[in-house]
Amino acid sequence: MTAFVESAERRELRAAVARLAGKYGEKYFLAAAREGRKTTELWDEAAALGYLGVAVPEEYGGGGGEIGDLAAVLEELATAGCPLLLMVVSPAIVGTVLAQFGTAEQKRRWLPGVADGTAKYAFAITEPDAGSNAHQIATRAVRDGEEWVLNGTKTFISGVDEVSHVLVIAQGPALFLVPADAPGFTWQPLEMGLVSPEKQFTLFFDDVRLPADALIGSGSPGMEQLFAGLNPERIMAASSATGMARWALRKAVEYARERSVWGTPIGAHQGISHPLAKLHVEIEAARLLTQKAAALHAAGDLKAAGEAANMAKYAAGEAVCAAVDQAIQTHGGNGLALEYGLVQALGTARLTRMAPVSREMALNFVAQFSLGLPRSY
Repeated sequence: MTAFVESAERRELRAAVARLAGKYGEKYFLAAAREGRKTTELWDEAAALGYLGVAVPEEYGGGGGEIGDLAAVLEELATAGCPLLLMVVSPAIVGTVLAQFGTAEQKRRWLPGVADGTAKYAFAITEPDAGSNAHQIATRAVRDGEEWVLNGTKTFISGVDEVSHVLVIAQGPALFLVPADAPGFTWQPLEMGLVSPEKQFTLFFDDVRLPADALIGSGSPGMEQLFAGLNPERIMAASSATGMARWALRKAVEYARERSVWGTPIGAHQGISHPLAKLHVEIEAARLLTQKAAALHAAGDLKAAGEAANMAKYAAGEAVCAAVDQAIQTHGGNGLALEYGLVQALGTARLTRMAPVSREMALNFVAQFSLGLPRSY
């Protein structure tokens, strides 16, 4: 990214992804969620076109790009109304951790599947008592000869029913890639009010035996590995949120242009146009923060990238909540009608203020590291 403008190559990538997403859109996404189906067709086509592996190193079959390229793919899918949540987890978190810290054998084994989309991986950090506090994780792996024995519980874990492995954070922290069908590993779905093809689960690890090479890396610090995945997670979450915000704003603007009351389109009234214009400013600001975070991450400035990623995640969460709310308000009573597709987005928009990091924890980070204020926890 140069002079706050994305490269021509990334703009071309966005345009190509937008064309693909236009074949699917919100109706496809909502129908899949309503009928209990997965968005397999979209995932497979995006994978075949190389979009899911754009940030995987070329030697493992990927595009050799940056997290910003992958984030642009997700943003354009979300803008069309059909985001792929597992992109945040599989290529962004797991793919990044493997590429940076995996052994040579682990990279050869796992990254080609990330690159071509034939493999899907989940990520498990959150626990019932510790939340996402990596310092209070209770899940534990103990060495037993040539194996590891894993015990613990995770909750609010996305997409476990459609992956082959789960990257599990245990005490240390240490990161383990656990087969979804490993003996002793079970899960149960969480009943959520979200309208999404991807489901949430609580995971249980009861004496799950893992081979020695299930541990990611060869003894490098686990905290460094963990945060290598969390910055991309925040960048991707922000991109998904800004994409959804753009989707909601587009729907509101189209309605404001077409809906006529007392002989004039409602968009001519400042009570309608000014809130929408304000949203456009806020969305663009969040997008710029997200692009800055991605550029810093690609440059290897992980401390600055962490700051920008937390700010981007906060800004994007606020923007999408405001955008969906204002889109519903612009539609009036129609905003609550299922056929307009907006009311179904309320839960997902609200979720962006809580996951993958809460707005309060993002503000804690900014207060402590950007402003130098005393730590509050």
